Amino acid sequence: MNYECGDSLKNAISEQLARFFIRTSSEGDLRAAAVAITIVDAGIGADIPGIDDPQSWSNEAALLLTRRSEKLRNHPGQWAFPGGRVEPGETINQAALREMHEEVGLDLSETAILGCLDDFVTRSGFVMTPVVVWAGACSQIDFNPDEVASVHRIPLAEFMREDAPKLDVVNSSEHPVLRMPVGLEAIATPTAALIYQFREVCLKGLDTRVAHFEQPQFAWK
Repeated sequence: MNYECGDSLKNAISEQLARFFIRTSSEGDLRAAAVAITIVDAGIGADIPGIDDPQSWSNEAALLLTRRSEKLRNHPGQWAFPGGRVEPGETINQAALREMHEEVGLDLSETAILGCLDDFVTRSGFVMTPVVVWAGACSQIDFNPDEVASVHRIPLAEFMREDAPKLDVVNSSEHPVLRMPVGLEAIATPTAALIYQFREVCLKGLDTRVAHFEQPQFAWK
């Protein structure tokens, strides 16, 4: 299936988010964080791990993901969306846009926000709110090497694979760890859970919940 990066897709995602009933977390003693699930034009910058065929993704929509810097104290080297903790006086939307600008250099206004998905409580003590942002045809990404090791534009079609998601049974929980295969690799929860819910809600129109999925132990710190 093709997902052309244009107004038709943007409007369809906006409509799905507008009808979706968001579940927020009421758990106490958690730090608030916001992440930007950012939709961009894959163009010739599409980057699927282990696959080198960028021209085939021209004009297709993609999600903007990063590999976190190994310098970071929390979750070094892991796949992530741009994001971080909400500062005092900030709204969730403001925090998501600020973190996106600080990490990958995109400076967007709140008019670019299409909506939100469910809160996700992480094992590392955050309640994370996913904010869906439309960046469209952004050609230049200037990432901050202190926070980001690399930036990847992964076409939406890659997340629609028949083998996604993968569910791993673990001894530490009654719930499986959800992973989303990407190229020859796989992204783990919590990022994978957000990708999966984005796919289900925004692209398939389903009311799929993901907050119950377990996280691998390397993501607990």
